[in-house]
Amino acid sequence: MQTRKAVSPSGRPDGLAVVIKRRLSSIRGLPAPGRNQRGSLVRKSESRAAAFTHAAGFTLLELIIVITILSVLTAAAVPMVRNTVKREREAELRVALRQIRSALDRYKKYNDDSLGASIPIEYKTQSGFPKDLKILEEGFIPANVVGTTGTKVRFLRKVPIDPMTGKADWALRAFKDEANATSWGGEDVWDVYSKSTGEALNGTKYRDW
Repeated sequence: MQTRKAVSPSGRPDGLAVVIKRRLSSIRGLPAPGRNQRGSLVRKSESRAAAFTHAAGFTLLELIIVITILSVLTAAAVPMVRNTVKREREAELRVALRQIRSALDRYKKYNDDSLGASIPIEYKTQSGFPKDLKILEEGFIPANVVGTTGTKVRFLRKVPIDPMTGKADWALRAFKDEANATSWGGEDVWDVYSKSTGEALNGTKYRDW
């Protein structure tokens, strides 16, 4: 007994069955789908990972080099900045000492020009130098001039601040004191110097200036 083939209403074999058989035959003869593609993707991922690792390592090396350079520059810059600030303070100290000493000399000249007659009795000294630094700033009304009520003679606008101590507090020397005396005789003010015990950039002591 012969088996009848499935035919379509038109008398031809069923087209859907033929298509399915052909597809199955082609699938059996082909390699596993996606195998080559998966291998290619894996290789690409590995190469990208290697490239990223290399790039990250190179960036880290650059970062270490930059940090090292900055550390060296900072270590070199800090002393320079510190010395610059110190040098500026030393310049300010020289200016302050010059201002006070010039005012002391002007007071002495003012005293000598009038043979001491222009100095009020309460401010007179044997040497002709002022009793203290406040007189230079506060001034006084001349004793030998008539009609000058309220008109003061001043020799300093303000006693300058010692930049090394941050105060307008200076060590004093009297006219009878030794030039390098470290204590004040108290009779008058012939010279001033800093109370700082620090050392200057040139190796000298500020109190010796």
